[in-house]
Amino acid sequence: MKRYTDLFVDFDDTLYDTHGNAVIALHELFDALRLDRYFANPETFYDEYWRTNIDLWTRYSRGEITRDYLIVERFRRPLSVGEGLNPTEAFCLEASDKFLDFCSSKPGLVDGACELVDDLMRKGYRMHICSNGFHEVQYKKLRACGLYGCFDTIILSEDAGANKPSPLFFDYALRQSEAKKDTTLMIGDNFQTDILGAKRVGIDTAYFNRFPDYPAPEPVTFEVTKLLELTEIL
Repeated sequence: MKRYTDLFVDFDDTLYDTHGNAVIALHELFDALRLDRYFANPETFYDEYWRTNIDLWTRYSRGEITRDYLIVERFRRPLSVGEGLNPTEAFCLEASDKFLDFCSSKPGLVDGACELVDDLMRKGYRMHICSNGFHEVQYKKLRACGLYGCFDTIILSEDAGANKPSPLFFDYALRQSEAKKDTTLMIGDNFQTDILGAKRVGIDTAYFNRFPDYPAPEPVTFEVTKLLELTEIL
């Protein structure tokens, strides 16, 4: 089997349970802003948030919108659904700041993440976080979940000047990590940003498919449905 020396690892929803932690943070935000004044049913707010968030992060990864637009818009839309609520930019920014504070303090990891990282460290792999997440938030989350210090390099899109799946991101990651394409493996849960992005620059891929009813739409080097399956591959 091919021997890899360097592992590019996505963070959000690959190691860190971003969705699960965000669910908790949204409930905390709803209470902190007393949104029950505007929403008879909290699920209305939550559902609109998730629809908006998926759309905006997809557009952000394509470079179609800016970080500043995402931060405001992902709360402007769901808040606008509230009865009698016309959210200003200042209110959206307040909501965003509170939400990110709540989110980044959560320790929740994807099942098997801690054991996987320990196993890969023990085996001597050089590991590099490769994330589109915001700089100040990702470092807080790494500390909150106990994984800070486990990686040789932390590579973020804001530092790279481009988001995954752009080749510019992966070129930057290779330079920063001093990794070689032919001995590097990209591990991630997002097929578009993590897997296709890495494939297009000639990096092998391990697709963490959290929804096994929908297999990879095109060939990948490896496909797993549980993180600990990677300990049998690497």
